[in-house]
Amino acid sequence: MCPPVQMESNERALLNGMSPLLSLLIIGSLHLASTERPMKKTLVFPVATDTSYVELMPQKDLSIASFTLCMQLATELAKGKREIILFAYRTEQFDELNVWRESDGTYQMFMQSSKNGVSFNLPELNTIQTHLCLTWESQTGMAAFYVNGKRSLRKLYKMGHRVLPGGRVILGQDPDSLLGNFDINQSFVGEITDVNMWDYVLSTAMIRDLNDGKWVPRGNIFDWETINMKLNGNVTLFSEDL
Repeated sequence: MCPPVQMESNERALLNGMSPLLSLLIIGSLHLASTERPMKKTLVFPVATDTSYVELMPQKDLSIASFTLCMQLATELAKGKREIILFAYRTEQFDELNVWRESDGTYQMFMQSSKNGVSFNLPELNTIQTHLCLTWESQTGMAAFYVNGKRSLRKLYKMGHRVLPGGRVILGQDPDSLLGNFDINQSFVGEITDVNMWDYVLSTAMIRDLNDGKWVPRGNIFDWETINMKLNGNVTLFSEDL
């Protein structure tokens, strides 16, 4: 049984002056507010496959000239074993935006099937969740990673480029066609949560606040609290109290 709602004396006095029905409605609202708990959802990819993935439904077209992409990840696939796809956005023609942890432990972003991505040396992913963000803007070409709120150096990549709409965003696999031609040796194994994306570059202070659990504007491309997704294959959506 849930505990009774505790009210201050001024709240009780206010309710005493109201009709019984209105008083019951207000008490019910207070009770729901006191018992509802925020939930955190996490995607669990338990084993390597060439069939399991999650498709994310964006809130707007990915026709963008800048972005911030953030997520939390944990994996036991250590560097030296194989490459891991972390995020994939593909149209019919191109890999528009891919983020990788390469087999040598470096992190790379590729745009529009470019053979040459931009590479960063970052702390290794492990079984403890890592908060990872990536920012890029077309006007300057500046790209940077953030690990647990701390920024890497900036690098120049694809100045003047624009990410094109009309594709599909998936987690867990690297598609060599729109939603197919997966490779088991590129699949993600582990946990992914808190995937958020904005069509602008968040400031360093805002990304630090996001890592610390403070308020920042919700992602306007992907907002993890309200995101729509489709699970395919051996993937579990696990929810827990915050």
